[in-house]
Amino acid sequence: MSIYKTLTEVGQKFVSKAFLFRYGFNWSPMYRRSTGKLYYVSANLHQIKIKIPISYKNRNYMNTIFGGSMFSAVDPIPMIQLTQILGNNYVVWDKSAEIKFKQPGKQNLYADFIFSENEIAEIKRRVAIENEIEIYKLTQLTYKDPSQIICEVNKKIYIASKVFYREKLASRKKVS
Repeated sequence: MSIYKTLTEVGQKFVSKAFLFRYGFNWSPMYRRSTGKLYYVSANLHQIKIKIPISYKNRNYMNTIFGGSMFSAVDPIPMIQLTQILGNNYVVWDKSAEIKFKQPGKQNLYADFIFSENEIAEIKRRVAIENEIEIYKLTQLTYKDPSQIICEVNKKIYIASKVFYREKLASRKKVS
């Protein structure tokens, strides 16, 4: 178990999941280096908002936000968000990501991560039938005005029932 999972399990005894998610990310060395900051997390974790403030820490040669900062601020959130929403009966992994830069980031950037109740219900339904699935989740980085899209990150996420996933791993070990 990772240190982050351990801290989450212990921390949930004292504070809400939303509080842990927000402050855990913002204090985590791995996320702090992205220069992104979570500024809103809904109580059920279905909506998360981040801001990437432009600063000397993330300006590139062209004086705009470094693409690596944009990607690293977005990358971990959908997978961990979904892991926390679905709970311990599921395995969730990032499979791939594609980033498309639309225009340079010359000011603070914002992103909204949303999983609707219908999306979660559909994921659970499909996993119950298929045992493992892949979904795509698109995140857009924008200026304060969300109609100004700076870049898009499309993530492919693998989801399986934990029982199925363990059986799959065990059968692979028997073969090798």
